[in-house]
Amino acid sequence: MGNKIIIALFLVITPILYAQYNTIPVPEALYGTTFNLNIHESVKQIKASGNQTVTGSINNESFWGPTLIVNKGDEVHMNVTNNLNESTTLHWHGMHLPAVMDGGPHQVIPAGSLWQPYWNVTNNAATYWYHPHLHSTTEAQISKGVGGLIIVKDAAEGALLLPRTYGTDDIPLILTSRNFTAANQFSVGRAYGDFMLTNGVLNGQITLPKQVVRLRILNAELERGYNLGFSDNRIFYVIGNDGGLLNSPVAVTRLPVHVGERYEILVNLTSDAVGGTVDLKAYNSSQAFGFPGGEPATAGNFGSLLNNVTFNVLRINVGPTTTNSQSITTIPTTLVNNTYLTAADATVNQSLTITGGAAGSAFTFDNTPYVETTINKTLTVDTTQKWTITNTQIFGHSFHIHDVQFKIISRSTGAVGAYESGWKDSFFIAINETVSFVCKFKDYADSIHPFMYHCHFAQHEDTGTMGQFVVTGTPLATETITSSTKFKLYPNPTNDKLFVSLNDASTEIYYITITTIEGRTVMMLPQPEWQNGIDVSTLSSGTYVLQLMDKKTKRVTTRKFIKS
Repeated sequence: MGNKIIIALFLVITPILYAQYNTIPVPEALYGTTFNLNIHESVKQIKASGNQTVTGSINNESFWGPTLIVNKGDEVHMNVTNNLNESTTLHWHGMHLPAVMDGGPHQVIPAGSLWQPYWNVTNNAATYWYHPHLHSTTEAQISKGVGGLIIVKDAAEGALLLPRTYGTDDIPLILTSRNFTAANQFSVGRAYGDFMLTNGVLNGQITLPKQVVRLRILNAELERGYNLGFSDNRIFYVIGNDGGLLNSPVAVTRLPVHVGERYEILVNLTSDAVGGTVDLKAYNSSQAFGFPGGEPATAGNFGSLLNNVTFNVLRINVGPTTTNSQSITTIPTTLVNNTYLTAADATVNQSLTITGGAAGSAFTFDNTPYVETTINKTLTVDTTQKWTITNTQIFGHSFHIHDVQFKIISRSTGAVGAYESGWKDSFFIAINETVSFVCKFKDYADSIHPFMYHCHFAQHEDTGTMGQFVVTGTPLATETITSSTKFKLYPNPTNDKLFVSLNDASTEIYYITITTIEGRTVMMLPQPEWQNGIDVSTLSSGTYVLQLMDKKTKRVTTRKFIKS
């Protein structure tokens, strides 16, 4: 009885003690293999007074979307409906999947359309994320908060004594900052925000139990980096990088986290007093030149009130230990047994140099601005490659590549940090630095839809610091072009399901697009599972056009059907 009274009093008193802070929300967790994601505009009272802020929302969240929790080995299906007033895309950052499902700039979802990608989850247990990737509008759409986390679970992670009760001792932290107009609306066009938002909340706080807790940290910034640490300089433990757990925890007191990167950390609160506090802070003052957000200016495109200072990211209030059997009170000494790629495994070398940036010009790779129709590199499936990225320019960058997780093998500025020794898909590259990594492009070959590599700074993406590559097992020149695919649709008219009957049973369908008779796209089905019928029950009555693309020839054939 006594413990219950103490806990009840703590819960009552906590909001009074920390009234200057705002409790952060934990995004809703969605489990399963089929996810319905509705992208739309919403409003959120971000500032304490004045107008609500127009945000980009997914499902019931008002800033950032739900967390999708999936298992390695599952086939997951995404039903993505774009109810914005403009086109968008949704990129599954860090996931290994076919290029046509990747959600890069080529997989545009027009306003009012449904996109249905699916793939088999082969990624290791880790924290991934999803976000818009439409060329020239990425900054604006991410600024509104369109995006969310993906948590992959697997047997190796599940066998470890780690915190994994989502929302209690396993907490997602989405870090970013924003600028506001006088009317409390997001202001786009500056690299850095003046106001720190943690899970979309100003002056964030959370109550965590007096035990070991796990924080899944995503830098979802437009450009700023964070040099994270705790206000009492306590040691905490890095257990995971972008693409999976490390072989063993890495003890640190500071952790640099740059745009697009995810880190999983363990924080030991067992010695803290219930009712005590500790702050997670960004120790961003006195960083080396080129550190994003280290500039001294407080105004202008690269200015911010948070620049070159140490500031709070999250107030942690220590609550009672949880009473369930899953409470973790010790830090493990080992995690998983990764076998990493080495330079000796690579049979192909690739190099990229970050260029441009002088006198306000756009940054590029190898002096080549991004063009949607230009394939910068053609790679062969199942090859292990060493990539070397060189930055001789006036600023640091956050490099990200789609499709693969890689192992960083060298930095010209010193040893690769133990905290980034695992599987990665993003990394920061400083001024006058060269970084090399090794990766393998396996499983998926597609000569039509490319993957991307790019700087993950939103302004740099939107102005063309991107390149694209296709992974192919068959050279384009050897593809056989035949006549249009012959097929029928039935029943026609239909009220719910529409079936495709192919004249040639060996034909493979690469893509199906359904448009209105006026040409507005309403459904997009990459590599559809069409044999059991296409569900058109949500379409309004009328005449539609089904466009079928053959996988071998990439020719498109159309047929009309009527939705009754």
